[in-house]
Amino acid sequence: MEIKDNQLLRQFETQTDLGLLVMEYAVQERKLFLTKLNHPEDLNVDFINEFIIEVLSIAEERKLKVVPTHPKVAHFFRKNPIYKELLPPGIKL
Repeated sequence: MEIKDNQLLRQFETQTDLGLLVMEYAVQERKLFLTKLNHPEDLNVDFINEFIIEVLSIAEERKLKVVPTHPKVAHFFRKNPIYKELLPPGIKL
């Protein structure tokens, strides 16, 4: 999956057969706030989870902590505890 970091619009994006999958973000003090997830209605949940995993790997490469503010991303962290080390200290989901 190819993910484009559109820094002008502050969003990660990838093109799917059904449309554009977008995750908006904000960066503050070495923290990546994942604020909004926009996806086509009929998009497979597994594809969305793969997209989130790719975004988290980008954050890990850049040595950023991740603050999931969007409910779907927070739910992903709850279901996948292996990614909890990306959370900053004091954040519990």
